Amino acid sequence: MTDALGEPDARASVTFLGTDRIEVLRFVGGAPRPQVRYATLGMSDAPMADPTAVLADPDRGPRAELLLTLRPVAGTPVDQVLRALTVLAAGPQVEGVVVAPGASLDLGEPLWPGAPFTSVLVGAPDPVPDLPLPAPADPVRFLPLLPMTPHEAAWKRARGADALQERWTASGTDLRDPRRASAV
Repeated sequence: MTDALGEPDARASVTFLGTDRIEVLRFVGGAPRPQVRYATLGMSDAPMADPTAVLADPDRGPRAELLLTLRPVAGTPVDQVLRALTVLAAGPQVEGVVVAPGASLDLGEPLWPGAPFTSVLVGAPDPVPDLPLPAPADPVRFLPLLPMTPHEAAWKRARGADALQERWTASGTDLRDPRRASAV
């Protein structure tokens, strides 16, 4: 991860009852337009398992970490997104969900104080390359999170992830803008 993003300038960690520790690393950079990337660390310690499976394979199964990229905007407390990211990253351990591209993850509350987003769409793997692990373990994928307003989440539920992404593209939506309005 550090090969693709550089060295983190900050980190935080949270442990929920019954889960392993989840860390969030912050990476600042991106010339000519600055950006802040938040990456989880710890979600991929165990493979995600189908919640209906009788027995989970301790080695095989998808593994992922989450990435959220935002443009810094003065007066917007985006660094308070850390708790939300740890909650999302703990989902596979706590709820038995398998996080994959096209999925929606809903917090039911703003991603950070005052945010217009309460959920995220899991995007296709980011430019961060997969991290191979020793066999038989699956590689770790780095999945971008795309913040959704409640209206966008409803649009996605009704029409699908592809339709929402087409809508964002058609309206020229800057998904890195922490203050952007809904595209639907």
